[in-house]
Amino acid sequence: IEAAAKAIEPAAKGRIHTFLATSPIHMKHKLKKTPDEVLKMAAAAVKFAKTFTDDVEFSPEDACRSEMPFLLEVLNAVVEAGATTLNIPDTVGYIIPYEYGKIIAEIHEKVSGIEKCVISTHCHNDLGMAVANSLAGVRNGARQIECAVNGLGERAGNAALEEVVMAIHTRSDFFAGCGMKTQINTKEIYRTSQLVSQLTGFVIQPNKAIVGANAFAHESGVHVDGVLKERTTYEIMKPETIGLGGSRMILGRHTGRHGFKDRCRQLGFILNDEDLEKAYKKFLDIADKKKEVFDEDVAAIINDEVHVVEQVYELEYLHVASGTGTLPTASVKMRTPEGIKQAAACGDGPVDAAYEAIRGATGLSPLLESYSIRAVTGGKEALGEATVKIKDNGRIFIGRGASTDIIEASAKAYVDAINRMVAANKNKK
Repeated sequence: IEAAAKAIEPAAKGRIHTFLATSPIHMKHKLKKTPDEVLKMAAAAVKFAKTFTDDVEFSPEDACRSEMPFLLEVLNAVVEAGATTLNIPDTVGYIIPYEYGKIIAEIHEKVSGIEKCVISTHCHNDLGMAVANSLAGVRNGARQIECAVNGLGERAGNAALEEVVMAIHTRSDFFAGCGMKTQINTKEIYRTSQLVSQLTGFVIQPNKAIVGANAFAHESGVHVDGVLKERTTYEIMKPETIGLGGSRMILGRHTGRHGFKDRCRQLGFILNDEDLEKAYKKFLDIADKKKEVFDEDVAAIINDEVHVVEQVYELEYLHVASGTGTLPTASVKMRTPEGIKQAAACGDGPVDAAYEAIRGATGLSPLLESYSIRAVTGGKEALGEATVKIKDNGRIFIGRGASTDIIEASAKAYVDAINRMVAANKNKK
């Protein structure tokens, strides 16, 4: 609590969030505490946190498997101690929406001083009901939803922010009765989702609600015919509502710096002159290989050229030979702190061979945790974006690389991850 208090010292509106498990299984096997001990600990934690800030949140961990009389006793005690937000976690994603709604309603009815508090939801998705449970909580008095972009979180994840927001937005008729609306700018949802995916390395499944590639796609003949005649026959939301669609400016090799800079600005990227020059140079390289450069390409270029750490290691040259019945080999030339280094290696495939050669040139051999490649846009000239995760001393580092050559993109992603690892180790020292 003291560490949290120190962390929020610069904040205009700092909050300390304390939590303690209240379910029988957690108290017995994890905490090894009696209910009376847990009750006193919960109240004491809130009371102590209150000495640092007026805004204190309390979560009874595993609330949905807790015995209701004891849960209410704990919540009454922490409210008396000064808690201003009561967060009700479905820690293991076990509860059903009807049950969760009843729990929130009972808390609203039976906790003394609840009118001075905000009830919050925190639902996990182990049974696929995190969003439904969160919305059931809202219908029964909750006014804060703890959620995550793309539903990221422990195990199967948490309630997906974009699904919660668009459910409330699209079904305002249903939620108007409980006075619920958000202040979220929904037009930023799609770009935010893509950004989080790029930064975390977690690919968005195509059939993901709201932000998946197929969310607004129609294939069935009956569906396509209906949408062409009247969009609302099969679409309950406009793509533009989440920031998709609208006018698209297609760039090409004749696009000047001003046009490129303006498009970057429209996409939310504000670049200084140095970064603009690096991105524009890469853009021209891509435009020479592709007839058309789309918004997704521009975002990938900026992530590849601008949003990078210090380039301790740089890939100067890459050659890969691979084919049926031959042993894949790769040779690289790299700029390193010790000067130019060259290395060659064989591997199980062209990417593996390239990675072995990079390890030889850098002298570093982090464990490759995962590797993925995706086409940023469609067509045979599509820009490929590779994402890798490497592990070093228990820490995970994510690297990305983009190119019309997927082997080059893969190599650049690996080098990017190594540079991030080196930077982190340097900062640690």
